[in-house]
Amino acid sequence: MIAADKIERINLLARKKRTMGLTEQELEEQAKLRQEYLQAFRADFTKILETVKIEDEQGKILPLRRKNEA
Repeated sequence: MIAADKIERINLLARKKRTMGLTEQELEEQAKLRQEYLQAFRADFTKILETVKIEDEQGKILPLRRKNEA
């Protein structure tokens, strides 16, 4: 999970970009923070999906599997 202060900084940079523009250093920081956020989001979402169970036509409860898994 990404810290609240990092999310706040991402939002601050986004607002500043819309109003005044960003320096080269701020653009690099924004890109780095976005990548960190996306990595954390994907990891959290994957954990959630790993807990999902589905019921098949015969009523059996099965774990959700990736599309390319048998």
